[in-house]
Amino acid sequence: MASARELVKRRKSIRNIRKITRTMELIATARFKKAMDRASEAAAYTKKINEIVADLAAADLKFSHPLLQQPAEEKNVAILVLTSNRGLCGGYNGGILRPTLRRLRQLESDGKNVSLEVSGKRGIAFMKFEGVPIDRSYTQFEDKPAFDDVNEIASRYVADFIAGRLDRVDVAYQEFLSSSKQAPTIQTLLPIGDLAGSGGADEASNGASIDYEFLPSAEEILEELVPAAFKARFFKTFLDAAVGEQIARMVAMKSATENADEMIRDISMEYNRARQTQITSELAEIIGGAAALE
Repeated sequence: MASARELVKRRKSIRNIRKITRTMELIATARFKKAMDRASEAAAYTKKINEIVADLAAADLKFSHPLLQQPAEEKNVAILVLTSNRGLCGGYNGGILRPTLRRLRQLESDGKNVSLEVSGKRGIAFMKFEGVPIDRSYTQFEDKPAFDDVNEIASRYVADFIAGRLDRVDVAYQEFLSSSKQAPTIQTLLPIGDLAGSGGADEASNGASIDYEFLPSAEEILEELVPAAFKARFFKTFLDAAVGEQIARMVAMKSATENADEMIRDISMEYNRARQTQITSELAEIIGGAAALE
C-alpha cells in the first residue's frame, strides 16, 4: 500500500489533470455549437441548390454540364481526407483514416492513378507512418474553415475534371447526421450526377415534367449553377468534419473528466485507509511506550 503522502501527491496531480480535461470539454462544447450552426445553415443551402440542379437535370434539355457527365473510363482519382490538426478526440481520426487506406489500396490494385490529399496534421502523420505518399497537404483548416480557402481547392478540382486530368473526386470525412450521430464516410463528389439526383430528384420524377424559361440562356445558368452546387457540397464536408471533431473531443474530454473523478474517489478512500492504518500504528506505539515506562 502506498504511503499517505504519495497518495496526496497523486490525488493532487489527478485533480490538476481533471481541471484541464474539464476546461477542454467546455471549450469543445462551445466550438461544437458554433460549428453546428454553420453546418446547419450550409445544409439548407446545399439541399436547395441540389434540388434545383435535380430539376434541371430532369428537364428536357439538349445539353449537359461536364461535371454531370460520367467519364468513359476512370483512370485518375483524387482522394481528399479531412482529419484534425490536434488530438484528444477519441477515435475520430482513426475512424476516417482506416477506411480511407483500404479504399486507397483497392483503387491502386484496380490500376487507378490515385492522387492523395490530406487535411490535418494527424492524417498527415498517419500517412507518413504508413509510408503512403501524399501529393498535397493542408493544415490551415480548424473549427472554422474559411470558404475562400475551401473554394480554392474546389475550383482546382472543377478545372482538372473538366480538362480531363481527373475522372473522379472522393472525400473522406466525418459526416454530420445529428448531434448524437456522426458516421465516417467516403463520398464521390465528382462527377455530381448522383448528387444532383438527391434532394429534389424524386419529386421531379414523380410529378409532371417542368417547363423552364431560361434567361439569359440555359447554358449560362448551368455554367454557374452546377459548379456552385459542387462547391456548396464540398464546403459542407469541411463543416461536417469540424462538427465531428468537436463532438468527438467533447465526448473524449467528458469521459476523461468522469474517469478522473472516479480515480480521485478511489484514491481518497485508499488515503483514508492508509491514514487510518498510520494513526492506529502510532497509537499502538504510544500505548506500548507508556506501558514500558510503567
